[in-house]
Amino acid sequence: MKQRAITALFFVAAMIGGVYGGRVSFYVLFGLITAGCFWELLEILLEKEEPRRQQRKLLGTVAGLLPVLVCGATALILPPQDGTAVLSEYLAGIAAISVALYLLFELFTASGKPFQHAGALALGLVYIAVPVIFLFDMATPAGEYRPNRVFSLLWLVWTNDTLAYLVGSQIGRTKLFERISPKKTWEGTLGGVIGAVLMAWGLSHYYTDFNPAQWLALGVIVSIFGTLGDLVESMLKRSAGVKDSGDLFPGHGGFLDRFDAFLFMLPFAWLVLKG
Repeated sequence: MKQRAITALFFVAAMIGGVYGGRVSFYVLFGLITAGCFWELLEILLEKEEPRRQQRKLLGTVAGLLPVLVCGATALILPPQDGTAVLSEYLAGIAAISVALYLLFELFTASGKPFQHAGALALGLVYIAVPVIFLFDMATPAGEYRPNRVFSLLWLVWTNDTLAYLVGSQIGRTKLFERISPKKTWEGTLGGVIGAVLMAWGLSHYYTDFNPAQWLALGVIVSIFGTLGDLVESMLKRSAGVKDSGDLFPGHGGFLDRFDAFLFMLPFAWLVLKG
């Protein structure tokens, strides 16, 4: 428990520094997070005895990171422009190039499972890269970097996770999804929802980036889809027979273990804010 608490403290400090350090630090932070999540996802999806497995993981990570770096640079580093260009003009094109490069690797290495390998990359693009690009878009309305938007979303996810764990461990009795996550309960989930909504209500009094209705909607979205995102990652890990996606964070697992809920809820949060 002590090791877990120390890791959490350093993790939160790194996130605060990356988000509030400015455009470049935010860009670098989520570039590293994207790369780490991609590497771990391919570690889960690619078979252990796969020939050239390490090369596929490396190429897949680079190919998955490419759209994030290009769209992130457009949103955060290059001169400000219309945010729609980030999503419409760059995302589809760069993603297509990434998949094409991966398919060429499959072609010239005489792969026996090109559909399976390309599918792993495509899943990573939708599951990891696109949500991060949505985050870049939400963080830069009209080209202005708003770190409070990013940290508020992180804070809502952390609130939901913490309250769900505390309530579930104390009074949780009814299993939520025992087949995938035996420890999650409906009582804990409801505690997380209430905590996230109350936190969103509290944040609405200090940050005016979103109107009150958007804040409350984000509280609900984060708690529901964050929980579902955690279950989805647990499903993927169970299918591969692994407990954690990685071991970078002692007591907390890997990148995917830390950001599964956050990444999964981002497209839904983006829809709420764009609607």
